[in-house]
Amino acid sequence: MHRIEITEQTMRRLMGRRGKLQIYDRIEPARSALIVVDMQNCFLAPGMPAELPVGREIVPNINRLAAAFRDSGGHVVWIRNTLLPETRRSWSVWTDKILNEANREAMYREMAPGSLGHELYPDLDVRPEDAQIRKCRFSAFIQGASDLPAHLQERGIDTVVITGVATHVCCESTARDAMMLNYQTLFVSDGCAAFSDADHNGALNALIQSFCDVQDTDQVIRTLTAGVKDAAAAAE
Repeated sequence: MHRIEITEQTMRRLMGRRGKLQIYDRIEPARSALIVVDMQNCFLAPGMPAELPVGREIVPNINRLAAAFRDSGGHVVWIRNTLLPETRRSWSVWTDKILNEANREAMYREMAPGSLGHELYPDLDVRPEDAQIRKCRFSAFIQGASDLPAHLQERGIDTVVITGVATHVCCESTARDAMMLNYQTLFVSDGCAAFSDADHNGALNALIQSFCDVQDTDQVIRTLTAGVKDAAAAAE
């Protein structure tokens, strides 16, 4: 598991900007969704082209969060990164400039629908009532990347909790765009994984300053539980 560090400089900036470290101490379960980003074999299974070993260590936390969301009346969405032949043209900067030929072909092979790499990692507790949505860019919220925005809007969801891989790529991109689309956004510090502690903590320190709360799994569950109690009190 990553050694998580929010720097003193970041903490001072937060306190100066908003006067508190945590924005959300409760969220309404019926209006909240757990977004699990790219927890697929391509990133988690040993020997896969984009293997991220720490990603396997966050599986228990994600399963705990998924159970807590279901139990409280929240929604769980599993996002799968998907590369199609059309992507080579429409995202040619990434295809032709960012990746070398070997990496490019390996990613297109394992991120294609029907491939082993495209499937969700088998240790994840995926249930029939959960949603599964494909995306074709790092962020699931960027225009045209996925059906996620419409899916959430149809359910009246205004709060998202981000988990998955990689912290500093698809998870960070999704969290930034979520906040800028006016979703209350929480980012799970021990429910995301990157290739190094530096990559992981760099994203956490950037996100917490301007985009979202950063909470660990236990904090998120307490935040969700507080929302459950509020809903119960309102119903009396």
